[in-house]
Amino acid sequence: MRGDRRRVRFAAPPGGPRVPGPKRVAVVGGGIAGLTAATALAERGAEVELFERESYWGGRAGGWTTRLGDGSTVGMSRGFHAFFRQYYNLRALLARAGVGLVPVRDYPLLDEHGHTDTFHGIPRTPPWNAVGFALRSPTFTLSGLRKVDLRAALSLMDVSVPGTYERLDGETAAEFLARVRFPEAARHLAFEVFSRSFFASPDRLSAAELAVMFHLYFLGSAEGLLFDVPREPFHTLWDPVVDRLDVTAHLGTPVTAVEAGAVHTADRSYGVDAVVLALELPALRELVAASEVGPAWWRERIAAQRSAPPFLVRRLWLGDPVHADRPAFLATGGMPPLDNISVLDRYDTDAAAWARRTGGSVVELHAYAATGRETTAKALLSRLHEVYPETRQARVVGDREQWRADCPLLAPGTYFERPSIATPVPGVVLAGDGIRVDLPVALMERAATTGWLAANHLLSGWHTAGHPITTVPVRGRFTAFRALAHLLYQSDRK
Repeated sequence: MRGDRRRVRFAAPPGGPRVPGPKRVAVVGGGIAGLTAATALAERGAEVELFERESYWGGRAGGWTTRLGDGSTVGMSRGFHAFFRQYYNLRALLARAGVGLVPVRDYPLLDEHGHTDTFHGIPRTPPWNAVGFALRSPTFTLSGLRKVDLRAALSLMDVSVPGTYERLDGETAAEFLARVRFPEAARHLAFEVFSRSFFASPDRLSAAELAVMFHLYFLGSAEGLLFDVPREPFHTLWDPVVDRLDVTAHLGTPVTAVEAGAVHTADRSYGVDAVVLALELPALRELVAASEVGPAWWRERIAAQRSAPPFLVRRLWLGDPVHADRPAFLATGGMPPLDNISVLDRYDTDAAAWARRTGGSVVELHAYAATGRETTAKALLSRLHEVYPETRQARVVGDREQWRADCPLLAPGTYFERPSIATPVPGVVLAGDGIRVDLPVALMERAATTGWLAANHLLSGWHTAGHPITTVPVRGRFTAFRALAHLLYQSDRK
């Protein structure tokens, strides 16, 4: 499939083909950021010690197995992940290990009034993708669109990093959407659905994050809003990535302290030349506090990083199938606490095998920015019965929940206070989706991008060639709109 011809490729930092002499690096964290950094370093000849506290690879995109009441051993994970086609740096990692993805034909957006929007069949290239979506949408009415404040909406056409954060990071996504005056129904589907995928409601998400997100997935990229998913379950997905690497892997091994030149576990210490901390924010805060590494101001900055509100994933193994026309993935707006429904047996080989064997189906429900585990779980099930009525009478063979609160909160006013890849500690770098990087990336792609860049930072210090980075265009695609938006912004500042 032809990709976006205007995507931007940043050349690899120059240097020799392999690190000079033995260089031992500890990569702490076996999620996407850590696996990417380990790959980048091992390919240049570094001796990598890869540590992961869990019993599986992949971090928040990893998985494990569980046994159901019928005796089946099945896969479980922290929930659905969409592998968008503009996730160039994540896909570069997967491609090295031959990890395959399959396309999701469409994912409808359903609101509380029963209106459904879809992305199948609309043009991929901006602005025709937005025009095609709006013309076909039952929620983007002409009368509603006439009320839009075009002056405010132009901010979405003039996205750059960090420029957009300088302009918009001081307000919430909710305040920005109110200023733009999008119709309420359209706001739910076109914006709130996506803002909540950042694990925060619009009144807690930075307006700049919303604008960059819209640029990445819609107005700045010609890859389209359709995405792919792994066919393999998450509990086996990342094994090929690790298996191909010449690294020493330590699963189920938490790092308890770190310093320049060494990392420590409960059992032993490892002398190293460098350290990559590729941890989710709670674990990063805990490790830095336990280590007392670096200057006080930097430790305080790490300690100040906030996690997003909890989210709940509820996966049900049903003894009866859902209707054949149910999509693999359905997003919902204005139907709290439900944010989306996945039918895993439509694409996941593990779930599909169970469904074939039992005649049932595997359904997963997500609630982002949730409040109260028990009430949310009950409300999710009620919403499932409302949206897919055939599930009311379905026998529940298995029921598993994941209640977590370990994603970064991308709140207003926080962008310039986020920790960056380089640190004041010699030989220590950071990677992860909560780490600042001045590129238009998000979520899993931000994790992978920071993994490559963290490795590049270390490799450059050893005069060794790094790895290229690819992103969607780093500015809005339309010069005239950018110029007008800039002119209005300067006018407003006077």
